Amino acid sequence: MKLITFAVPCYNSAEYMEKCINSLLKAGNEAEIIIVNDGSTKDNTKEIADRYASEYPQIVKAVHKENGGHGDACNTGLKNATGKYFKVVDSDDWVDEQALKVVMDRLRSFDEEIDCVLVNYVYEHVYNNTQRRVDYKKECPVNRKFTFEETKRFDVGKFITMHSLIYRTKLLQDIGLELPKHTFYVDNVLIYQPLPFVKNFYYIDVDFYRYFIGRPDQSVAEDVIMKRIDQHIRVTKIIIECFDLNSIMKVKPKLYRYMLSHLSILMTINSIYLIKIGTLESYQKKSEIWKFLEEKDQIAYKKCKQKFVGIASSENKFVCELCKGIYVIARKIFKFN
Repeated sequence: MKLITFAVPCYNSAEYMEKCINSLLKAGNEAEIIIVNDGSTKDNTKEIADRYASEYPQIVKAVHKENGGHGDACNTGLKNATGKYFKVVDSDDWVDEQALKVVMDRLRSFDEEIDCVLVNYVYEHVYNNTQRRVDYKKECPVNRKFTFEETKRFDVGKFITMHSLIYRTKLLQDIGLELPKHTFYVDNVLIYQPLPFVKNFYYIDVDFYRYFIGRPDQSVAEDVIMKRIDQHIRVTKIIIECFDLNSIMKVKPKLYRYMLSHLSILMTINSIYLIKIGTLESYQKKSEIWKFLEEKDQIAYKKCKQKFVGIASSENKFVCELCKGIYVIARKIFKFN
C-alpha cells in the first residue's frame, strides 16, 4: 500500500499541469499520483499524462475518461486510489517541496489511525503577485491527535477547505462518497460530507498547498460564479440534504456549529450573487433556495436567518443593495478571488 494518493483532475490542463505533477513527484515512491484526464480535447493533456506514467511507472498512473466534470474526476481518483491517505490537488495548483517532506514524514510516523490531516494553504494571487496564507494555529492543537470538539471557533476566512484536507482513503470509500457529475463547487461536498464520520484529526503547521488564483476561467472568478450559479445552488441543496444537523448538535455541538456556518456561507454566496445578477428569475431562485432550506431543516433555516446571511435573504431592494456593498468590502479584505 502506498502512503498517500494524490488525485490530479485535468481538463485541458497542458499549460500548467506539469508544475503541479513535478511538485508531487518530490514525495517519492511512497506516493501514488493519479492523473485523471477528464476528456480533454483542446490540448495535449492526454499525452503529458501518458508521458509521466511512462517515465514514473512506480508512482504515476494516467486514467483517461469521458468528460464528467471536476467531481467525477475526483471520484475516479478515489476509486483507483491505493494510498492510505487521499488528497486532491487541482492541476493549476502545486505543493511546497519542504512542506511535502514534513507531511510525508508525519504521515509515516503515525502509530495509530488518523482520519483527517489538516495543513496550511497559501493563496497565490497572480494578478498582483501577492500571497495570503491560511493556518489553523488558533483553531486546532498542533502536532497531536484531537477531536473536533477540542477545536476553537474558526475565524472568517479560515474555514476548512479542500486545499487544507488530507483524508484517510478508506473512510471516504466506506461512507460511499461520490461527488456529482458536471458540477463545479463540489469541493464543498468533499469537505462537508465526511466530517461527521471523522473520529480524529491531526494538524501539521506547514504551508503545504499553493492555491493559484487569477485565471479568467477559474470557477471562483466572480463572473464565472454568476454564470454557474445554478451549479452552486445544486451543491448547496446537496449539502442541505446531507444530514439532519439537529442530530449532530446533540452529540457534537462544536461540529454542528461549524457545519451550520459552512451552510450559512453557501447560502450567503447564493444570495449575494443572485442579487448581483439582478433579474426577476434570479430573485425567484433566491426565494426558492431559502424555501428549500426551510422545508428540509427548519432549525438550520432559523439559525441562518439570525446570521448576516439572513439579511441577504431579504426581498427589500434597499437591503439587497446594502448586501452588495458589504460584499464588495469583504471581498477586498479577505481576497475571496
